[in-house]
Amino acid sequence: MDYIEKWKAERERNAFLALADGTVFRGVAFGARRDALGEVVFNTGMCGYQEIVTDPSYAGQFVALTAAEIGNYGANREDVESRGLFLSGLVVNDLTPPSNWRSEMSLDEYLDANGVPGIRAVDVRALTLHIREHGNQKAFLCVSASLREEEAIMKAREWEGLDGQDYAAKVTCEKPYVFSNANPLTRIVCYDFGVKTNILRSLAEFATVIVVPAKTSAEDVLAMKPDGVFLSNGPADPAAVTYAIENIRKLLGKVPLMGICLGHQLLSLACGAKTMRLKFGHHGCNHPVKNLATGKVEITSQNHNFAVDPATLPDCLEVSHVNLNDGTIEGVRHKALPAFSVQHHPESCPGPHDSAYLFNGFKELVTK
Repeated sequence: MDYIEKWKAERERNAFLALADGTVFRGVAFGARRDALGEVVFNTGMCGYQEIVTDPSYAGQFVALTAAEIGNYGANREDVESRGLFLSGLVVNDLTPPSNWRSEMSLDEYLDANGVPGIRAVDVRALTLHIREHGNQKAFLCVSASLREEEAIMKAREWEGLDGQDYAAKVTCEKPYVFSNANPLTRIVCYDFGVKTNILRSLAEFATVIVVPAKTSAEDVLAMKPDGVFLSNGPADPAAVTYAIENIRKLLGKVPLMGICLGHQLLSLACGAKTMRLKFGHHGCNHPVKNLATGKVEITSQNHNFAVDPATLPDCLEVSHVNLNDGTIEGVRHKALPAFSVQHHPESCPGPHDSAYLFNGFKELVTK
């Protein structure tokens, strides 16, 4: 970028991200020209931004990408994780034009087409360090130049936030559907709390997958005569998804269960544990997790702000995986019933795939 372009970019710094604690980060608007409220989190992944922005688990959040350059391979219709974009907005340092044969449009155009605002030319390193020090922040993203910074800070403070909020009901499918008829002899019902497409693809490798809305009753699920029930990932506060907790309690012991992320938290809650909010969550594809059964360390993909409180873990559950960064619970297994779950994402796309074996464990349970 030459001097004139840099000067123009500075003149275009018409957008800002106002945090509830009064800190303001300025930048240049891109994507949809729509102001938004949300919670700021940072993601440390070096690639996979399209999978990130299409992950329903980011509903209600501004995602700050720590990679220095974003957008170089554009966006396409194949690398999506859901039917739409649910995040509140995207925060990047340097937004680059696409240069890839698979690109169908730029990231700027992709966000605009899906009604998601973005802000670029932000000091994401400073923002990340601020969140690490002070925790996740409620925020207001102003890209319309319609508010003063003081007004935006006040709106951020007044926003209800994500604690105690059921966002699974906002991102779930409206009615049941069959994702794949790959194996008619094995049938899995997947609760859609914000399920990612690559989770469904992983399950479809060995079963017919029927996806149902988050509030589907346990009785209706059992009437489908599934060989197993899968509890998907999803956004916001697990303790607020009370109907899912009750349904899981009714399913325990009647059918094998596997959970990922929010599904892991819900299974733990159904067994009597409690969840807690992490200071700044785990978001990225480079988190080390130890498998306690094998002693092996897996590099994992993660996206969550809540975790199971180890002090409340009931006797019926045993810890199967732990996070090596902060010691939080990354997996549990029921001691007596065919049910297990992990906090991380074994289906991880674009990677890593260290934990993909977990789907084979579920396959063994449902095909016995």
